[in-house]
Amino acid sequence: MLSRVYDNLEEYLKPGKVLIIYGPRQAGKTTLLNNFLSKTSYKYKLDSGDNIRTQQILSSSDFEQILSYVEGYQLLVIDEAQNIPEIGRALKIIVDQMRNLRVIVTGSSSFKLSHSAGEPLTGRKKTLVLYPISHTELAKDKSQFELKSQLEDFLIYGMYPEVLTTKNKTEKVELLNELVNSYLLKDILTLFNLKKPALILDLLKLLAFQIGSQVSINELATNLRVDFKTIVSYLDILEQAFVIKKIGSYSRNLRNELTKSAKYYFLDLGIRNGIINHFNKLKDRDDIGKLWENFLYIERVKFLNYKRKYKSIYFWRTYSGGEIDFIEEHNGKTEAYEAKWKSNKILKAPPEWKRAYPKAKYKVIDLNNYLDFIL
Repeated sequence: MLSRVYDNLEEYLKPGKVLIIYGPRQAGKTTLLNNFLSKTSYKYKLDSGDNIRTQQILSSSDFEQILSYVEGYQLLVIDEAQNIPEIGRALKIIVDQMRNLRVIVTGSSSFKLSHSAGEPLTGRKKTLVLYPISHTELAKDKSQFELKSQLEDFLIYGMYPEVLTTKNKTEKVELLNELVNSYLLKDILTLFNLKKPALILDLLKLLAFQIGSQVSINELATNLRVDFKTIVSYLDILEQAFVIKKIGSYSRNLRNELTKSAKYYFLDLGIRNGIINHFNKLKDRDDIGKLWENFLYIERVKFLNYKRKYKSIYFWRTYSGGEIDFIEEHNGKTEAYEAKWKSNKILKAPPEWKRAYPKAKYKVIDLNNYLDFIL
């Protein structure tokens, strides 16, 4: 069994508080819950947000009905809670009235659940994000040699738990196709009541080919023949559903720095490759640089999140052509990182960057040192 970063949920639980675990479908939230519940001494109630009766009770605003629902338990656990209307209001009633009760809820849509639970649970919740498997977790059981030997598979098939533990590559592709079509797309369409599945898929395909590049909303809208606002809305939905992550441009000193651009990376490369149906080996690909940049970014995000290192990540570009892949800012310190699959020469920071940010650290991340960056 793969070790998970939150294997001991007990340390995050407090009486009268709600623990919210966000993350994409199939990332392991339900498995995490079941493993914890199999060992806990609490008398618990496990339910699902897909249960219609549960939806009716918890969205009713009926104090008596809601409190009787959890009476006699020490722990309430609701999986996929974003499917329950007004779940935040119900949870507020529960934790305010039952001070010794512990509560865990999970959600595969951060927008749906945070929008519903946000204000009612102010001061009453703790939030965790569970990503697909990270190198931080794999390193508990694997040596650095083993991690490096599996790098090609990570870049092609991604890091979803079931995909990782499946040895047969044909089965890996089948699982990813199922994830893309049955879970990812259907979930998004259902959760957000969208009527254009083809548009979502076409948008994702365009983004899949633009990893590491600045994304033009106007260009996407023109290519897909929809209006600007629709593209903005769909991009936001895809981010809230844990499919993509947006990073903005860094600008502090120079007049010619890009200030309103954005890049998008996929939360999982297996999903990205599944969307464009491209599972060729690395030697037969022309997008290794894109895969490498996306891989480093998302593994870095997982590492920083799980180690509770709160840094803001940007990219840097100038109108005159200067660029750096990742800029991290934390406590007044600025660090710049350039992603290179193979670095055959010593690379230096762009002169414009060095002049504008002389105190900033600059480092190239390649095959020789990438594990230091993501572990």
